[in-house]
Amino acid sequence: MDNRERVISVRNLEKSFSGRKVLDGISLDIYKGETFVIMGGSGCGKTTLLRHLIGAMKPDKGHILYGSKDITTLSEIEIDNFKRKFGMLFQSAALLDSLNVEDNVSLPLKEHTKLDENIIKIIVKMKLALVGLRGFEKLMPSQLSGGMKKRVGLARAITMDPEIVFYDEPSAGLDPIVTAVIDQLIIDLSKKLLITSIVVTHDMNSVFRIADRIAMLHMGEIMEIGTREQIQNSTNPIVQQFIKGDTEGPLDFFKKGDDYLTELVE
Repeated sequence: MDNRERVISVRNLEKSFSGRKVLDGISLDIYKGETFVIMGGSGCGKTTLLRHLIGAMKPDKGHILYGSKDITTLSEIEIDNFKRKFGMLFQSAALLDSLNVEDNVSLPLKEHTKLDENIIKIIVKMKLALVGLRGFEKLMPSQLSGGMKKRVGLARAITMDPEIVFYDEPSAGLDPIVTAVIDQLIIDLSKKLLITSIVVTHDMNSVFRIADRIAMLHMGEIMEIGTREQIQNSTNPIVQQFIKGDTEGPLDFFKKGDDYLTELVE
């Protein structure tokens, strides 16, 4: 029996769109302090699963437990309050172009706390320092590179000292070196801040750099869950084909109408 503290338990989660089952009986556990990666190809259901985990979507069936609290039963107002425990780094970084770096990072504090302005400025400087951007407070998003925008987004995600941080395709649009920098930040922040990190990605280099455990989704089902070593040594031919990027195997990339290539929910 695993004695680690479970922070999230997903049980028999199902979701369909227009008669197509996108999540088909998903069950998994995520433990405190780990970096848990959800990977899979376009249309596999990973983005839909993420939306359920952050309470942005309600399942057709199943439960999502944070400790003993089932968020699938919460009202919209209760979900909004509960989300304050989370941090979220969006694929696009989602910065407001009209605000400078300091104002973007301070948004959660101004919206959800009554802290003095000077205290907020100190917190923002501390969070920017953690992502290597102290001194960049007055720059506008248009003056930042793609990697810097991601780091500002990450500083904002940790501003409220969340217990859990969700990352949606954190390496999207970045070159390999900047991707490695973002990956290292995910690792370092998880250790320094003792947070649980949940990362949705299909970048295999990132997966095997940052993950403590990995869940691979395929056509709405979990193919396999395991450590980096377990996934790398998997005997499942679908898992092996995906992580190696082979065009030949059980996944027929050229089959017309193949659900694997459907991007309905991605």
